Amino acid sequence: MRARDVGSRRHLFLLLCAGMAVLLSAGPAISTTAAAGPAAHGTAAGPAAHRTAAAGSARASSADLAVRLQALLGRHSVLAADLMRSRIRGDDSFAQAANAALGGNTDAMTTLVGQLFGAATAEKFRPMWSEHIVALVAYAGAVADKDDGAKVHAREELVEYEEDLARFFAGASHGRLSPKAARAAVVMHVGHLTEQADAYAAGDYATADRLYREGYRHTYDLGLTLADALLPAADRATLRKPVWRLRSRLGEILAEHAVLLEDVNRAAVTNTADFDASADMINDNTRDLAAAVDTLFGAATARRFQSLWGSHVELLVAYAGATAAGKPDRRHETRAELGTFEKDMAAVLAPATGGRMSAADLSSALQDHDRMLLEHADAYAARDYRGAQDIAGRTYEHMFALARRLADGFGATVAARLPQGGAQTGYGGLAGVAGTR
Repeated sequence: MRARDVGSRRHLFLLLCAGMAVLLSAGPAISTTAAAGPAAHGTAAGPAAHRTAAAGSARASSADLAVRLQALLGRHSVLAADLMRSRIRGDDSFAQAANAALGGNTDAMTTLVGQLFGAATAEKFRPMWSEHIVALVAYAGAVADKDDGAKVHAREELVEYEEDLARFFAGASHGRLSPKAARAAVVMHVGHLTEQADAYAAGDYATADRLYREGYRHTYDLGLTLADALLPAADRATLRKPVWRLRSRLGEILAEHAVLLEDVNRAAVTNTADFDASADMINDNTRDLAAAVDTLFGAATARRFQSLWGSHVELLVAYAGATAAGKPDRRHETRAELGTFEKDMAAVLAPATGGRMSAADLSSALQDHDRMLLEHADAYAARDYRGAQDIAGRTYEHMFALARRLADGFGATVAARLPQGGAQTGYGGLAGVAGTR
């Protein structure tokens, strides 16, 4: 299989400048099994795994669980879109793995809803959520088959789901979330997924990927809207604290970075037509990362790491291409170059941490990040889609564990630099900073 010529695409990655600059205050390598991380593994978890997740959630604060709700909802949007796209491509093996991952995500969300709002609420939530996934897959199948009748029927099912789920959330909020607002949020979520499927099938990958990102961000923020409406007043007050807001926003952007890098690596491995659009998505995410670094530390810090970080991303994409092309020498070279990058970036960042993290610890954190992404590329190239989904889920979790560590390390003074706002804007978050959002 021919590898993509990623060297000629350097201009697409010039904005990949400051993602790891947010590591300035990180401690040693972050565990991917933190209780507050989203239990959204690539394969459907068994009963023992869910008991473990529930026990971890029981020890977590409501603020922890609110981030977890955001993370799981964002992951749902990504997995649903990936499943719909694989159905449109006729990629049945990938579709099966994505479906299993989506099932695991639904199980984790149901467990979390029970932790947040009680078992009775969770029992009502699961069937409605599962039915909406079935309808989304049916819609994608109709698009793939060019069956207008089936598409209309699937859309009717989705409208019914929208009404039911909106009433469910509005009722659970005891008046804090209006039925109109609840329905608007659900309608937008479904619209993002169905419209991106239509665009993807039409070969309009730029539009499909714009909707892919919008869907992720909207669904992630929906988690905050729901938490703010459904949690007790004392818990809701925590969601307005600067460190929590920073933790939430960093988690959103860093997790999306991992998702989009995995997507462009998938496109590189399979040499699909959406590679260019996937690369452009990485640029868009990096604008958000650069805006975050600019807001928290200033433009000079963001510019300082531009060259290193851009080269880092190119190396990861080059590794995926070399894997697909069966070039072991190039894969080995890329791994070695990544090792050099990790040491170089650590040497640049360590002094800026004020002694809170050594160059060795920072290099270790970078190695963990790169290792998971390389393993994902290997698994995908080997057509081990279940394994790739599992690695993607662990990588996603790692980003939220890292975001928590970073937010705590930066502290309230830095976190207070985030713009203020209401729940509808994620309490300010970084929405006002990233001009493309």
